[in-house]
Amino acid sequence: MPQESSDKKKATDNFAEMFHSFGDALAQIFDDPKLKEQAKEFGKTAADSAKVFASRFKDEDVKKKFREAGKAAEEFGKSVRESFKEKRKKE
Repeated sequence: MPQESSDKKKATDNFAEMFHSFGDALAQIFDDPKLKEQAKEFGKTAADSAKVFASRFKDEDVKKKFREAGKAAEEFGKSVRESFKEKRKKE
């Protein structure tokens, strides 16, 4: 059981860090003090929510949904990357 508890904590920490990093990145992109403050609050809220989600990480349905969310995030990242590549080609 100690390994399972450790895995849950790691998943919780990673989940919270993902939202915190995303909020920080958006704040830096737009360089807006109000957005930066909201990003900090978003990260804190996500970290709190991650604690609740941790207990469900082992559920197969939840794992499937996180895989789907991961794929969507990956596609979004590719889209943004391609958008910047196209913009550079035009310049």
